[in-house]
Amino acid sequence: MLLKARSAGGLRRTPGTAPRPRRPFAGGIGAAPSPGEVDAHPWRSAPPRPVPERARAPAGVPLSPLIRGRSPGGGASPAGSPERWGADYQLARRAPRIMRPDDANVAGNVHGGTILKMIEEAGAIISTRHCNSQNGERCVAALARVERTDFLSPMCIGEVAHVSAEITYTSKHSVEVQVNVMSENILTGTKKLTNKATLWYVPLSLKNVDKVLEVPPVVYSRQEQEEEGRKRYEAQKLERMETKWRNGDIVQPVPNPEPNTVSYSQSSLIHLVGPSDCTLHGFVHGGVTMKLMDEVAGIVAARHCKTNIVTASVDAINFHDKIRKGCVITISGRMTFTSNKSMEIEVLVDADPVVDNSQKRYRAASAFFTYVSLSQEGKSLPVPQLVPETEDEKKRFEEGKGRYLQMKAKRQGQAEPQP
Repeated sequence: MLLKARSAGGLRRTPGTAPRPRRPFAGGIGAAPSPGEVDAHPWRSAPPRPVPERARAPAGVPLSPLIRGRSPGGGASPAGSPERWGADYQLARRAPRIMRPDDANVAGNVHGGTILKMIEEAGAIISTRHCNSQNGERCVAALARVERTDFLSPMCIGEVAHVSAEITYTSKHSVEVQVNVMSENILTGTKKLTNKATLWYVPLSLKNVDKVLEVPPVVYSRQEQEEEGRKRYEAQKLERMETKWRNGDIVQPVPNPEPNTVSYSQSSLIHLVGPSDCTLHGFVHGGVTMKLMDEVAGIVAARHCKTNIVTASVDAINFHDKIRKGCVITISGRMTFTSNKSMEIEVLVDADPVVDNSQKRYRAASAFFTYVSLSQEGKSLPVPQLVPETEDEKKRFEEGKGRYLQMKAKRQGQAEPQP
């Protein structure tokens, strides 16, 4: 036998045999990964190394819309790695994750909230990494807004989710991140795009989470990209301001409501924010909040239809304020509009800092979710028409109808063949 005995220092080898090469330890604290290990674990950053001022991408390496020659921190990724060459902080991929039964509903469709949580985790990692890419005060990126997210195709139990994220624009105090989600059937190898989302983050100081820091700039390959990003930034900033007029709305229960009314399906969930819901700095992950919002919206949709329902899209999610550990949050959902085959649900998140008497209950987040009803074969079913009763309900119905017609016209315009 080659191995004769075990000593205190390890295995003893037979004299005359060559020593077995030792693998570098990659899992310990402070262990520097090799270039190959960086590629195997895409969320790790390679150690910064100087690059020539006129560095160019290796032949055959595709560039992202942002220049890949130098990272914001001045370093470069391992040479020869197509996905990691250049700006480590601008492009990253999340480790694949297989979808399990606790991620899905009774019909086997993965909850929209589960996918939203994965999207937010990817965005938080890449934006926090970028915001700490230069020497200065350390910070953590907090989610401020999620643009409209369409669920292009349902994901099922047993499929593998692949999430990739890229920084596409930075303003002085915010970061825009584009996240794509692919599902893979590991039996057939088929892959399909299920989600594309745009998220906005702001860097908060670790010393004072109420202080917003400046964002390191990114370098664009074309001037038009910066101009387009600035337009998106201004548009989302304006829309965020417009949503604050609803912050006084409260969903009140109604005794003995009639079927198909707003009161009949409206639902609320009360959740005590614990350490597992929060970052290391004591406020709630945006993905946790979005998952709870999707759960409440799903309950509203199921009560209204009494069938299998799935998330079709999420309108912009606005995070108006941080939610701290120890708060009691109330997530309320109510039906606002129904078309023939879809329903819009408004979800409001209120935070009550019960351990802090100096602060009153406040609106933390709001969004509109769109759901569709499916048969056992996965085909869309007609949706029972909503019956608005009060003047406020009728007003919200007309507003929802306007959003529905606007998005329908936009989809039809995109579907038309280009000349």
